[in-house]
Amino acid sequence: MQPDPRTARTLARSTSARLGQRLILGLSLIFLTLLWAASGGAEEIIEADGYSTFGEFKYGPDFEHLDYVNPDAPKGGEISVWAQGTFDTFNPYSSKGRAGALSTIGYESLLVGTADEVSAEYCLLCESLEYPESEDWVIFHMRKDARFSDGTPVTAHDVVFSHFLLLEQGLPSYASAVKALIPEAEALDDYTVKFTFAPDVPRKNLINQAGGVPVWSKDWYERTGTRLDESSLEISPGSGPYVLDSYDINRRIVYKRNPDYWGKDLPINVGRHNFDTIRVEYFADSQAAMEAFKAGEYTFRQETSSLSWATAYDFPAVDKGWVKLEELDDGTLPGATGFVFNLRREKFQDIRVREALALMFNFTWTNASLQYGLFEQRDSFWQGSQLEAKGVPEGDELALLESVGDLIDPAILTEPAVMAHTSGDRQMDRTNLRRASGLLEEAGWIVGDDGVRRKDGETLSVEFLSVSPTFDRIIMPYIENLKQLGVDAIYNRVDPSQYTNRERAFDWDMIFDGYTVGLEEGLGLDQRFGKGGIGDVFNPAGYSSEAVDKLIEVAVDAETYDEMATAVRAIDRIMRAERFMVPVWYLGKYWVAYYDMFEHPELMPPYSLGHLDFWWFNAEKAAELKAVGALR
Repeated sequence: MQPDPRTARTLARSTSARLGQRLILGLSLIFLTLLWAASGGAEEIIEADGYSTFGEFKYGPDFEHLDYVNPDAPKGGEISVWAQGTFDTFNPYSSKGRAGALSTIGYESLLVGTADEVSAEYCLLCESLEYPESEDWVIFHMRKDARFSDGTPVTAHDVVFSHFLLLEQGLPSYASAVKALIPEAEALDDYTVKFTFAPDVPRKNLINQAGGVPVWSKDWYERTGTRLDESSLEISPGSGPYVLDSYDINRRIVYKRNPDYWGKDLPINVGRHNFDTIRVEYFADSQAAMEAFKAGEYTFRQETSSLSWATAYDFPAVDKGWVKLEELDDGTLPGATGFVFNLRREKFQDIRVREALALMFNFTWTNASLQYGLFEQRDSFWQGSQLEAKGVPEGDELALLESVGDLIDPAILTEPAVMAHTSGDRQMDRTNLRRASGLLEEAGWIVGDDGVRRKDGETLSVEFLSVSPTFDRIIMPYIENLKQLGVDAIYNRVDPSQYTNRERAFDWDMIFDGYTVGLEEGLGLDQRFGKGGIGDVFNPAGYSSEAVDKLIEVAVDAETYDEMATAVRAIDRIMRAERFMVPVWYLGKYWVAYYDMFEHPELMPPYSLGHLDFWWFNAEKAAELKAVGALR
């Protein structure tokens, strides 16, 4: 897809998002049940080696390896990638500082997902779990051979400590949400941990949430006095396959594979974590990174710019076959990205203003003139999936919408789902300009003698905040169109640190941003689209709707996938009608360029590129590239 200014936030926020996604994604698993023979009315106790919201799973308890890996992949070599901006901490769980790329790579959780299932998770640090039918609690039985990188055992005490550390010192949005759901955690013994869930809260995803907590060393934190809410270059030992090897602030980070990694022979890890080292090179922007890639300073590049993909890969290393270009299928949901309105601003409270400003973005011209026709236009928050609202609502979806009919625009009940507006093949679509002008006049924003719109003496000004210079060519034509509409529009590109600070403080009018969505939804809907996320970075627009809040409850309480999907389609329909984001484009492929010494399975999984996970290094090809001077 097009360059995303959020790259400059580094992976600090993506790590936070992963924690948030534990509230978002339902997870499947492998069921073995037994009847608990106790007094009358006793609950059935379910024992398993994973968990599934709706009971679907792919891998049985005796699987040898994941279907999409090469179980005989050689270990060795280095893969190097790039990151934009700067870093000053390796603690991605704090809102302070900018965390180094891949700074969560060393940490594991009780449960882990796969790349070929929508939501399945299986035991990693645990070997089994048990819970009652009511799902009022869950007990994890941990693997006794799990070790931190310093050789100390991973115990139930570490799990409990990590859970409460996140609640006490983690990101406030995460802590407040999870504290209300999972108030109790206790170590029953050194290798058995129990989570008890709050009464009268939805049970969906709570086992996933408990099983998704990153596990840190209690001893290390207590010994060092380090806080999770402070930035720090000192990090606790993790139990994962990689450890921090070295770093040069704002220039480079190197992670190395732990040769003593305790879990390397687990079936879920066979054929994975193949590189000896993963190196991250830092650059100020994508153009500088591109030049470094041409020179062989790093070896793998996932391209996000249509301009670069269409025009920049004609350098000698490609012509000579040293660099390989591939378009690989991406089965994940397209990012729900676009130009986001900050609804915390009074001027954007009027939907007519939002619709008018949206009409000035011309996808057709942008895609054809600036993006080489490589993209499709996005309409839905869940584009191309069973969760996407289509046509006129019918059946169960219509019934759900009618249940909140007094809280929504009546047209939602009878009209087709709102689609992204269409535009002509010229930068300024005159028809849309007239429509937008009429909407603003209805809203009271009148053009003055100077060509600028005002209401009650206030100028209709809009600042676009950005961080990526490669995004200039996309935003500037939009700015020009808005000025013709009479909007005092400006484009302000700032450095990554300033962007992060302003984004976190919601000090912006419009940004290019997006929402995390999944093929299976649950509690996280509230954090992203409900009243629980108004002050959350996972809900950049600050969107909230009483109708959506009610339908989120329906989605969370759903007992089948179809019930959940019906509720999400209704939510999608309402939110699209609210027009709090200008939808842009999507691409169902990964564009990758890499020096021809890496290999991947012929059968790629649908939900991950996996270049740092299940790709591997071909030493013979690497030697040939070095012999001809292709690499530095």
